[in-house]
Amino acid sequence: MIITQSYINQLELDQLAELAKFVVEENFSHHCEETVTSVQLQNDIKEICTEESGYFKNSEIFVVKDPLGSIQGSIRVLKWDYKATLPIQKLFNINPLDVTYTQRVSSIWHIGRFATNKNNQDRTLFRKLMICAIAPICKSENSVAFAECDSKLLRVMNLMGIKTDIIGKPIQYMGSETIPVSMNYEGLKGFYDANRYLVM
Repeated sequence: MIITQSYINQLELDQLAELAKFVVEENFSHHCEETVTSVQLQNDIKEICTEESGYFKNSEIFVVKDPLGSIQGSIRVLKWDYKATLPIQKLFNINPLDVTYTQRVSSIWHIGRFATNKNNQDRTLFRKLMICAIAPICKSENSVAFAECDSKLLRVMNLMGIKTDIIGKPIQYMGSETIPVSMNYEGLKGFYDANRYLVM
């Protein structure tokens, strides 16, 4: 999917290493005040690359690139096949099948790998990426999505009208306080309808 001047692209399988490097480096750059060793960076990059390779057939990864081809932002949406271990299971020991829902659920999604270049000045970047990620979720009233959000990002999401439910205690992950959340169709649809023009 290419939008406007090919700034938003869907990532291909052979670009996962580029994605993993971007996500890890930007997360530590935004959130971590301590020096991170190159060994730790490389281990995290390898772990994310391996994880995303396993998810790839059921996921869509969107990246915003500048005219020179450098990634400025990323996000991934995954439709759960009920077999793969989701990050929310691995990091928080939360099984989506054990969560209580207010509606009947027919599909479970996971949103992850959100990152933006610390120096990017595009104020709509977050909204563009989020619209790409939640578009398939907003096609069904019986969809629910999970994510692990940095505490600062979670505040921004709520201010922008994305309604979330916190479903566990925060942990430290990739340099920041990370909180497990769930989102349903009702909590996402208002944001989607108000912002989808950005990627039309």
